[in-house]
Amino acid sequence: MKPYRLVAAGLTAALLGSLATATPATATPTTTASAATRTGNTGCATDPATPKRQFRAMWIASVVNIDWPTKASYTAPDRIAAQKAEYTGWLDLAERLNHNAVVVQVRPTADAFWPSPHEPWSEFLTGVRGQDPGWDPLAYLVAESHKRNLEFHAWFNPYRISMPDGAGADIDKLAPGHPVRENPEWAVAYPVNAAGSRLYYNPGIPEVRQFVQTAMLDAVKRYDLDGVHFDDYFYPYPAAGQDFADDATFEEYGAGFASKADWRRHNIDLLIQEMSQRIKATKPWVKFGVSPFGIWRNASSDPLGSETNGTQSYDANFADTRKWVKEEWIDYIVPQVYWNIGLAVADYAKLVPWWADVVAGTRVQLYIGQADYKIGEPAQPAAWQDPAEMSRHLTFNRDYPQVDGNIHFSAVQVRANKLGATDIYAAEHYSRPALIPTMPHLAARPLMFPVLTGASRQADGVRLRWRQPADGLWPFGQASSYAIYRFDGIDVPGSCGFADAGNLVGTVRADGKGVQSWLDRTAEPGRRYSYYVTALDRLANESQPSPPWFVLR
Repeated sequence: MKPYRLVAAGLTAALLGSLATATPATATPTTTASAATRTGNTGCATDPATPKRQFRAMWIASVVNIDWPTKASYTAPDRIAAQKAEYTGWLDLAERLNHNAVVVQVRPTADAFWPSPHEPWSEFLTGVRGQDPGWDPLAYLVAESHKRNLEFHAWFNPYRISMPDGAGADIDKLAPGHPVRENPEWAVAYPVNAAGSRLYYNPGIPEVRQFVQTAMLDAVKRYDLDGVHFDDYFYPYPAAGQDFADDATFEEYGAGFASKADWRRHNIDLLIQEMSQRIKATKPWVKFGVSPFGIWRNASSDPLGSETNGTQSYDANFADTRKWVKEEWIDYIVPQVYWNIGLAVADYAKLVPWWADVVAGTRVQLYIGQADYKIGEPAQPAAWQDPAEMSRHLTFNRDYPQVDGNIHFSAVQVRANKLGATDIYAAEHYSRPALIPTMPHLAARPLMFPVLTGASRQADGVRLRWRQPADGLWPFGQASSYAIYRFDGIDVPGSCGFADAGNLVGTVRADGKGVQSWLDRTAEPGRRYSYYVTALDRLANESQPSPPWFVLR
């Protein structure tokens, strides 16, 4: 057989092999990895300290300039350059800690970090409500995150309009042209005549619910988001002796509900259900997640609740988070389990198993919200004065396979590394890269495996090069990133060699330029290595490994 026929025959065999081991997009597709990967690598011994897939992120909060951008950037000689540099600094930290996503607040108070046709520019960009910052922050945030191969989850607060040290409860202090200035009946001040008073959209008004969804969906339509993320603020946390002033709204829209509380929960249910539907109708691959208060209900209030004795999101925020999981309206949930192991009223070691049981049997993924902000704080219980407390949380999670990752609050606390706790948990749990967990219920097409075309020793490591055959050509999907595996010596591992991250040395975003390259800076001079590369689509479904490339000297 002539050489070109051998090449053609080999490519044909590879194409057929990829199709045989992956399922094209259907209503309920499987992932595109090898059979062993799809079945959880059954029979493979894996190291729990180096999971192949685990969601790892930190919250980057913009409200009152908690994390980004800083107030100091407002007066920098070049504000835009300063804010860009601050953000890339957070990405540097995420990379250093082997995170694979960032969760960034882009609509903290009924405003926008992008040129929105619906709401004003956020005051947290310039210090002035409604002032054009002179650039498109969201476009930059997404692009720079993707350059580092980090998923970008846009964090929106649905109903909060103002903060006490901003406009407070005064509609006239909102930005000119703000929707609430034009529709003051949409807003409720709460608490009333108190230092912490602020404005909220009234969730019981159907027009408001549709408006806030539309305002947030504008970002979904216009930017390459990987996820939409809500936190725990729906109806505001109750203030002593005051009820949220929605009696007239309940009278108008609450017919058929036994209580105002049931009606309020229904309003938030509709927000979640409708937002989920509208996201998927716009871009089916964009994930939708919520990070609620860590307690749904106490067992003393509901036999389905947890063995806790704290505030209940079901009653305080009217957020029936358990229902959202069971109805599968969301793709992931991140309960804020912000308490130490052994705390009597809310024990981490009781809440994580409870949430693991809630998601069991559903397609909803469970990540745990971690309270890095409590580490080393004198006012916190003694457990938080122990540098190893957070690492113990992550170790505890290993006993619950339903836990697919962690998000840390917040970026400034992660960077502060109080008591050296970040160093400890990163070394013990994030020592290797990890892939984003797959979501098999989101449609995907099979991927061809990459073809390595060369490797060369350089002074600073080994430079690999490869191509992606049939990239995006039907019936194959398009590679969004690649995973690089390295084995010592001349090694042809079985599927178990790829079962955890022990041999995963890096990931890189696809550049779409035909020949992709990546530099292994950890390769030691003179050592022999076997390299393999896999392709991943934007949902982290993985191809079979490439044929190996051996580096002999």
